[in-house]
Amino acid sequence: MLDELRVANLGIIEGAHLEPGPGLVVVTGETGAGKTLLLGALRLLLGAAGRKEAIGPFGPELEVEGRFVDGDGNEMTLRRRITTAGRSKAYVDDAMAPVRTLTERTDGMVEVIGQHDQMTLTTPRGVRGLLDGALDAAGEAARASYREAWERLAALRQRARRLGGDRRELERELDLVRYQADEIAAAGFAPGDDAELQARAVRLRNSETLLEGLAAAQQALDDEGAGGYLTAAMGELRRLAAVDPELASLAQQAGEAAEALGAVAGEIAIVAEDLDHDPAELAELEERIALLGTLRRKYGETLDEVLEFGAGATRRAAELTALLDSAGKLQDEIAAAEEQARAAAGRLRGAREEMAGRLAAAARGHLQELGMSDPVVTLAVAEAPLGPDGADRVTLEFASDASLTPGPVGKVASGGELSRLVLALRLAAGAATTEVVAFDEIDAGVGGATARALGEKLAALSRGRQILCVTHLPQVAAHADTHYVLERDGAKGRVRELSGEDRVAELARMLAGMPESEKGQEHAAELLAAAGHRP
Repeated sequence: MLDELRVANLGIIEGAHLEPGPGLVVVTGETGAGKTLLLGALRLLLGAAGRKEAIGPFGPELEVEGRFVDGDGNEMTLRRRITTAGRSKAYVDDAMAPVRTLTERTDGMVEVIGQHDQMTLTTPRGVRGLLDGALDAAGEAARASYREAWERLAALRQRARRLGGDRRELERELDLVRYQADEIAAAGFAPGDDAELQARAVRLRNSETLLEGLAAAQQALDDEGAGGYLTAAMGELRRLAAVDPELASLAQQAGEAAEALGAVAGEIAIVAEDLDHDPAELAELEERIALLGTLRRKYGETLDEVLEFGAGATRRAAELTALLDSAGKLQDEIAAAEEQARAAAGRLRGAREEMAGRLAAAARGHLQELGMSDPVVTLAVAEAPLGPDGADRVTLEFASDASLTPGPVGKVASGGELSRLVLALRLAAGAATTEVVAFDEIDAGVGGATARALGEKLAALSRGRQILCVTHLPQVAAHADTHYVLERDGAKGRVRELSGEDRVAELARMLAGMPESEKGQEHAAELLAAAGHRP
């Protein structure tokens, strides 16, 4: 419930501090006193748009703060500031937060019912929530059964999404990666082949030049060239070594050099023999180099990157094959889960339809007691796609009298009619769907016996929860557990809690405009006594 509300510089209210308490809380005051400003403060805490026009003359900004306490004693403090520059700031438990966080934190906890509001009953979701809140044990069991079926279906669908999309997409991707993997594998390249191909191609392209050079080099090393001179030098050194033994080592070195030159000449001959100018082999090499270039354009800058891409494509093909096998089984599971969910949704629809008829009939009875002679209330349950809350679209149609054409409640109901309709449906459902319900202008066009009935019904609705109500009816105010009055003195208003004689005087003012009237006070005391309160 709303445990505390503090307001500063909101319209004519310089400052106010309220501690409403549980049950029925009413705010009264003279016309023009600004009673609805307090509900405006509550709306700001719920995340409504803040306009700088709401800022009063008592400072450069307005501020509202509220403390909410749930049934387990958990507290939450919300605060809102609006500056003359039009800036809006929000705080949750004294921590800065986006304004939308206020709406998120109070969703399902507080509902403000007033003219021009986006009411719960104007949306299919809100009407369905009200209807579901009234379901009996069998209906709740049907809801629980559907929720279990939906969660299983949602989990299977999520798993299908994680598998990578629908089957056709998987099959298209599999065809592509298989083609890529096969194209790279068919080329038959291995690491290092690119360097070897280039080297071999360069040799074959320049084979004639290489052969000519090798022949010249071999000729320079034969017996008539460097080899011959080295052999002659070795023989002369051996002859001299017979005279001077120290020259023997030089003769040995010359012999070793001659052998080395002979070996080089032999290697040159082998290379020359292997270096055969074969145009067919060169053409084959050029084709392989061109193929490698094609693969590199598609799959990577280097041969290593191409081969890695091929390995990845092979792995992905294996994964997709397994996924498709799994997806085929998963689709069967999803189809079965959808069938189970539809069956559960059908049972839930039946429970909703039964309760919709009972709820509408009870609401009509309450509306008749609230001054509508022959109202029309219809809760229609229509089939809709499967969703988290079933497969139903629930709409509410209304007419204040059977002579009028029923229509969507958001289009045909006035603010006062809508408030009374909400009250009637809440009573018919046996409980409010939110912890705090605030009514604005619920008593528009109501008086006499209807006003008494309205007060009684608000009091009944407030049992076990908190109902906030701005009213001009003494019959309603007399039923309040907590009564505030907003009094105006020129351009300034103040809020105070009433009790005892002050409360009797305010009810007398509301009855006859004469708070000092003895007869008015007697009548006010009678109202309080009839409502179960001691004057």
